[in-house]
Amino acid sequence: MAFGNRDDQHHTWAVEIAAALTEPLLTCDAVLAEAAFYLRSTSYVLSLVEDGMLQPAFEVAKHHRRLAQLAERFSDREPDLADLCLIRMSELYPRHLIVTVDEKDFRIYRRNARETIPILCPPRS
Repeated sequence: MAFGNRDDQHHTWAVEIAAALTEPLLTCDAVLAEAAFYLRSTSYVLSLVEDGMLQPAFEVAKHHRRLAQLAERFSDREPDLADLCLIRMSELYPRHLIVTVDEKDFRIYRRNARETIPILCPPRS
């Protein structure tokens, strides 16, 4: 979301990350919906999919049981669906990083029970 909001404190970092991309970023519908809400522009978010920057690569219906397990496991952090989907995607695509400004939660979340999730976050100020 920082990429699409010039007023976001992490916008410059996100633009630098986007400029270095050689492949689409894998994502899920929950993240797309969250981005559209925060950016107040569904058309902008869909244009990132159309342009190939973002690639939806996850179906909640196929993974609902695992998502429910993750929701229970991390209930003390009250994760939203987008976070749960990204945790599950990290299990499915273990060589991929999660690009996020939510370092606090993603340093706590674990995939496959005990594995840390590789993340790329903005530098700390």
